[in-house]
Amino acid sequence: MRRMLNSLFITTQGAWLSLRNGNIVVNVDGEEKASFPAINFGSILCFGRVNATPPLMGFCADNGVSLSFFKENGRFLARVQGPVHGNVLLRRAQYRLADDEKASAEIARDVLIGKLANTRTVLRRFLRDHPQEGEAAEKFRSALSVTEALAPQLKAAKDTEELRGYEGTAARAYFDAFDGMILHQKEHFKFTERTRRPPRDAVNAMLSYIYSILASEAASALEGAGLDPAVGFLHKDRPGRPSLALDLMEEFRTWLADRLVLSMINMKQVKPEDFRTSESGAVEMDGGAKKKLIAEWQSRKQDEITHPYTGEKMPIGMVPHMQAMLLARRIRGDMREYPPFVWK
Repeated sequence: MRRMLNSLFITTQGAWLSLRNGNIVVNVDGEEKASFPAINFGSILCFGRVNATPPLMGFCADNGVSLSFFKENGRFLARVQGPVHGNVLLRRAQYRLADDEKASAEIARDVLIGKLANTRTVLRRFLRDHPQEGEAAEKFRSALSVTEALAPQLKAAKDTEELRGYEGTAARAYFDAFDGMILHQKEHFKFTERTRRPPRDAVNAMLSYIYSILASEAASALEGAGLDPAVGFLHKDRPGRPSLALDLMEEFRTWLADRLVLSMINMKQVKPEDFRTSESGAVEMDGGAKKKLIAEWQSRKQDEITHPYTGEKMPIGMVPHMQAMLLARRIRGDMREYPPFVWK
């Protein structure tokens, strides 16, 4: 269990939450492990085999405390919601901002500032650990130069269309250098360009798969914070698209998802035989490779990191939830700017 801002995260499997004299009591295996004043919390997030008593659920519903349940892997399951819930006001604020081009651009800009900062850190750290030469070194220098040059342009951008253009430019420069970060099995894992729907090579197949997992977890985090994952600021509304989840995951693509894929290739945790090519040319991971990737993903989520904004130590898996809560505060007007997650 962990307390962050005004939220209580319960990750201890088998925990029972109850209400006693205005306190949230956490029992595990019949033994009381902790007690917290319920009035201090705006949300309680329960992961995996965590249960709550009806009186606690009633207290949360009556007092506007969001009580949400997730699978252990982070997938959103359900939320206790009373007849009058603050999320209605939060979502109305989200919809109003999404309809306001200037406000949308402000939030989208903050998200992209975080994405570019993390992209530069990934490239710099790789170059520090694996100095490059020749054409590969030039591509890294170009990617770093482009992402650095775009930072002030992001701040001066007038609307989301302009921001999306800069984001596309940065992504092309980054992916031009991406193949240089593949150190082993290069005869089988070659990256030339980002291809989707369908992916045309094994690297793109892995990227597409891990991005879909990341988007799902970002959507769950937004649900837990009371936001609508479908209404975004950088990504505009489209039927069936979790636009706000796609916004949120931008901060996590390079430092979390891409580095995991590169690590699995370079550590030879995936092999060429883990992939198959269909007659249409689409490349897919087989079931065994997906299991290995998911296992690595779940393991990586347990690693601890110090959150750059709150200064608190937390598992990486909790960072999207923290960012979703910070985004909710920005949308409610409690913060003037959204602080994106910046990896240091």
